Amino acid sequence: MPELTTTKSFGRKELGFAERLVRSIHAGGPISLANYMAQANSHYYATRNPLGADGDFITAPEISQMFGELIGLCLADIWHRIGRVGAPYYVELGPGRGTLAKDALRAMEQARVAPRAHLVETSPVLRAHQSVAVAHAKFHDDVESLPGDAPLLIVANEFFDALPIAQAVKAADGSWRELMVGLGVEGRALAPVIGERRVDARVPEALRDAAEGAVHEICPVGATIMLTLARRIARQGGAMIVIDYGYEGPALGDTLQAVRAHKYADPYADPGENDLTAHVDFTLLGNAARQEGLRMSGPVGQGDFLERLGLRARARTLAQAAPERGVEVEAARRRLAAPEQMGRLFRVLGVTHPDWPMPEGFA
Repeated sequence: MPELTTTKSFGRKELGFAERLVRSIHAGGPISLANYMAQANSHYYATRNPLGADGDFITAPEISQMFGELIGLCLADIWHRIGRVGAPYYVELGPGRGTLAKDALRAMEQARVAPRAHLVETSPVLRAHQSVAVAHAKFHDDVESLPGDAPLLIVANEFFDALPIAQAVKAADGSWRELMVGLGVEGRALAPVIGERRVDARVPEALRDAAEGAVHEICPVGATIMLTLARRIARQGGAMIVIDYGYEGPALGDTLQAVRAHKYADPYADPGENDLTAHVDFTLLGNAARQEGLRMSGPVGQGDFLERLGLRARARTLAQAAPERGVEVEAARRRLAAPEQMGRLFRVLGVTHPDWPMPEGFA
C-alpha cells in the first residue's frame, strides 16, 4: 500500500485524525459530504478553543457585551409580556465560550427574570470555558435531553451553520448526484467527487432544470433539530431566536467554506484543522417549526434587529460610563450592525409558541 499521508500534508498536530480519515476512504471508498463534515467538525471542536484573536474566528458575543445583553432583554421581555408563565429555562445551542449566555443571563436577571441555564455542547474544551462563564449551567449532548417541565427560551447563535450539509450536483447526464469526498491526486489529498447515487427527488422541482454543475444544498440535521425543539415549544411554551448567516431557499449554490486563523481555507485540506460551515436555509428551519404550529418572525438582518432592540442607546450608555472606551464601543456597534459588516450578512429568525407574543426587534 502506498504511503497515504505525510506530516507535511496534514500537520503534525492532527496527524492521527487525518490519517485515519484518509485510510478509511482509501479502504472503503468516498464518503458523503455530510459524513466528512460531521467527522471533521467533531474532531475540530473537541480538540481546541477556536474563538478569539488567537483562534480561527470571532462571533458576535465576543465583539461586545451589547449583543448578549440585548438578546437577554428580548427574551425577558417576551416572558414578561406572556404574564410570567412558569419559571423558564434559558437554553443555548453551541454556546462557544459561554460569553453570550453570561451576558444574556445577567441582563435577564436585571430585568427580573432568573432562568435556569441549560447548554447544549459536546466539546469538552468549550464546556470547560462555559462552566466558568455560567457556573451553575447544566450540560446536554443533544436537544433530546432538555428538561420538559417549563417554557424554553432558546438561543442559537452561529449554531446551524456548523451542522453537516448534503450537496446534490447536476451531472452531465441530466441527473442529480450526491456529492462525495474521496481521494485526490496520488491518494494524498481529499477532494470532492460526484457519486453514483441519484438524489433527484431531494432537489425542489423548480430547480431541477438547472445547468450542469449546479449545486443544491440541504441540512437534514438542522431541520431535525428545529423540528424537535418546535415540538418542545409547542408543548411547553417558549420562544427561540436563531442568528446566523444564510438565505431564504430554495436556492442553488455551493456555500461550503472553511476558516482558519481568520482566513478562508480549502474545505478539503487539513481535515479537522479548519472550521467547516455552510450558509443556513432559513426557509428550511421555518418550515420545520411551522409543522408544529409555531409562529415565525423574520428573518431580518442582524443590524436592523439589534438597532430595534436599542443597540445605539446601549452603546451611548456604555460610552458615557467609560469615555475612554467610546471609540471602541462605537466600533463594536458598527461591526455588529453596519450593512457592510455583520448587519446584513447575518440574519435573525424568531420562533414562538402560537399563544406567545412576537419578539421585539422584527418590526
